Amino acid sequence: MVLIGTATGINAEDDDKDAIYEKRMALFKKTEALTQIPWYYFAAIDNFERNTKDSRKPEKVISIEIPLELWFGIGNVNKSQKAEIIKLFDGKGKDGNGDGKADPDNAEDILYTMGNMILEYGPTEDDIKIALWNYYKRDLTVQTIKNTAKVFQKFKEINLTNRDFPVDTGYNYTYHNTWGDRRGFGGIRIHEGTDIFADYGTPVKSTTYGVVEMMGWNLYGGWRIGIRDIYNIYHYYAHMSGYNDDLKLGQVVKPGDVLGSVGSTGYGPPGTSGKFPPHLHYGMYKDNGKNEFSFDPYPYLRKWERMTRD
Repeated sequence: MVLIGTATGINAEDDDKDAIYEKRMALFKKTEALTQIPWYYFAAIDNFERNTKDSRKPEKVISIEIPLELWFGIGNVNKSQKAEIIKLFDGKGKDGNGDGKADPDNAEDILYTMGNMILEYGPTEDDIKIALWNYYKRDLTVQTIKNTAKVFQKFKEINLTNRDFPVDTGYNYTYHNTWGDRRGFGGIRIHEGTDIFADYGTPVKSTTYGVVEMMGWNLYGGWRIGIRDIYNIYHYYAHMSGYNDDLKLGQVVKPGDVLGSVGSTGYGPPGTSGKFPPHLHYGMYKDNGKNEFSFDPYPYLRKWERMTRD
């Protein structure tokens, strides 16, 4: 079972979580000082990898896992952790804490090694992008890490757990679980989201911290917005009547930011509206590092609704 979603509220583990976040930030800042690579890139890489892991396993302070053959080098059959031996075999592992060893399970060594692998390409943003692509060989992974880095850079924080409901709860609305229902327009398909019915003009809000990755017209979704969050999840808002005037592609958003308003657009060429009652289609898609898939947003909406009302 891969971790889906997010911190959704306060619980008994908050003190432990806060301590982990503090340890992580200290490690990111130390590695920034050693490599001159901004801390938020290390935080974003670590966050991406954490959210591809099995949620049943204990959470590590640092979740980056560098392949052992890359770490130790081909030919280092004994997997010696001595820094000079690893270098002899062209391994990437580095000693980040000054103990003479490059341990693939040591958080400081992991981050310092990742930093040095990036620096093989250079220190600029473009260099870092190229380094990430050559390491992960996947465009969506690189895009997600870049987006998450932008969020961490803007808020100067990694412990970002607030959430909001996607329509303003001060307005009349109704919804129930419609994920997986049958849809016929454009061919038989399943409904990959929850429909929240509300009047035209009801404000639509960001539920999470993230980056606006998609805007514009879609045949099925009408005027729609896609936001990539810091948990490797793509949030899809569809059938909107329009966007907030200040909203643009690449913009960092936070929970509660107004994105636009409820409408009934879609199922036709640009401008088509009124083929169904006004509502917001809200979908969530998880990226596990290999593929992206839809999952049921309804339980999360119920939690975020309670958080917003409380």
